[in-house]
Amino acid sequence: MRSCFRVVIPVIASFAMTACTIFPTPEAPRVMDLGSVDPVQRLEIRHARTLRVDTPLASEPVNGTRILTKPTPHEFQMYGNARWRDSAPILVRDYLIDTLRQSRGFANVVTDTSAASTDLTLISELSAFQAEKFEGETRVVIELHTEVLDNRSRQSLCVRDSRLAQPAASGELDEVVGVFSTTANQLAAETLLWVHRCLEEN
Repeated sequence: MRSCFRVVIPVIASFAMTACTIFPTPEAPRVMDLGSVDPVQRLEIRHARTLRVDTPLASEPVNGTRILTKPTPHEFQMYGNARWRDSAPILVRDYLIDTLRQSRGFANVVTDTSAASTDLTLISELSAFQAEKFEGETRVVIELHTEVLDNRSRQSLCVRDSRLAQPAASGELDEVVGVFSTTANQLAAETLLWVHRCLEEN
């Protein structure tokens, strides 16, 4: 009997090792980006003040790299096998910085990783960055609360709440990512004009 076990056990172990290799290796996830920022027309007035753009604050799951969808008001899901190139707050920050710089409306625009001294800071909170189902249709929703902070006085010069919702032709990943790009462009353009108007009034 013992000799039978000696034969059977190596066979089972060999089969188990072989079985580990027959499953397909998971494919690497697709890495998606918002695309290039739309060309921005230069503003006629150039403010002499410098502006720092902080990375928006966000909580889970908005602060991650997964591409989110909400099939119901109470549930988040994620597009399988795909992710953003970076976290959603950093994608939004990069769009804002690129748009603000292209406008030539400020003495300088820097990111929060810069050690440069600045006059103002654009701080924000990202509370939505997902695709949603609404009345049977898919739409992309971005919500951003923004403030222009005077770095000397630490006062908020202006405050704004933005909620943009753009319809998508379908819930397919490529279609939704394209609408994310369009919506982010609109958000950045609106934020640019708002910041510029804030500085004119302050």
